[in-house]
Amino acid sequence: MRIALDAMGGDHAPQSNVDGAIAALNANSDLEVVLVGALRRIELLVEQTGWSGERLSVVAADGFVGMHEKPTTALRQKPNCSIAVCWRMMADRQVDAVVSAGNTGAVVAAGLRTRLFLKGVKRPGIAVDLPTVQGRSVLMDVGANPAARPEHLYQYGVMGAIYAREMFGVEHPRIGLMNIGSEEGKGNELYRQTHEFLMNSRLKDSYIGNVEGQGLYQGHADVLVCEGFVGNVVLKVSEGMADFILKAASKEVMQHLTTERTAAVRAFKTLGQRYHYNKAGGAPLLGIDGICVICHGSSNAHSIGSAVKTSMNFKDRDINSQIVNDLAENAMD
Repeated sequence: MRIALDAMGGDHAPQSNVDGAIAALNANSDLEVVLVGALRRIELLVEQTGWSGERLSVVAADGFVGMHEKPTTALRQKPNCSIAVCWRMMADRQVDAVVSAGNTGAVVAAGLRTRLFLKGVKRPGIAVDLPTVQGRSVLMDVGANPAARPEHLYQYGVMGAIYAREMFGVEHPRIGLMNIGSEEGKGNELYRQTHEFLMNSRLKDSYIGNVEGQGLYQGHADVLVCEGFVGNVVLKVSEGMADFILKAASKEVMQHLTTERTAAVRAFKTLGQRYHYNKAGGAPLLGIDGICVICHGSSNAHSIGSAVKTSMNFKDRDINSQIVNDLAENAMD
């Protein structure tokens, strides 16, 4: 497998990306990585690692999209930036996948410009897996499509169910609609229309109805669909709340603990590491003819390596072919 890694994407680029690529190459002998970005700067970092294998190469790019830049404007002004070059390489079939910890909007926008969609897909969406009391749950979309229509959310249900089944072993994924209430008629027009749409679609046997926010972490559904604005807010609030609770609980416990302090510190550290986003391996952009894994902006080398592994598992599971086939079989009436 050959992966284009946006070496300039992320808060710790390019160092974390180079280190993550080397770690992934050491762990997978059938992997090739193309680092895309500032040529000489990346080459110097690679030299410092001592890597001498033939499975790592560097492709030059002209700049990158910063985290606070407007994606469409930046891509227009910098057509040869690192993420744009990555996507063009995949569109030209030079690589099998794109991995980036850069500006999420730019990653998605650069991909949409290629029109590299799977057959039958109307809009790609970002799928993120989250821990629940029952295992894992897939939330989709978390930022790619803030102006979704009911048919888009229907397809997110189809694609999310395949992802949950293949990546997490959920044999019959339950699909829910993220909403402000579980009762009929809840939500704005989009969510009311989507609920009716799903109730009468070919997913009706898997669709369990509206799911309120607290149901996400209770594991009420294996796949939860929503439009990108809501999904992104849910994701960011979840990250902040998890960090707050861990720190607050740790501080409170330590203030009252007189014995076994070392064991308590170790327990909280283990808990934090278990659910940290660096363990997730990035979020795939489902629905594209290729593989794109989007990492957290503050990803370290371990997270980058995990994202590379995710893309390899994605290909091994042949998820894209399944999406095309399932969309054809579950074509909207």
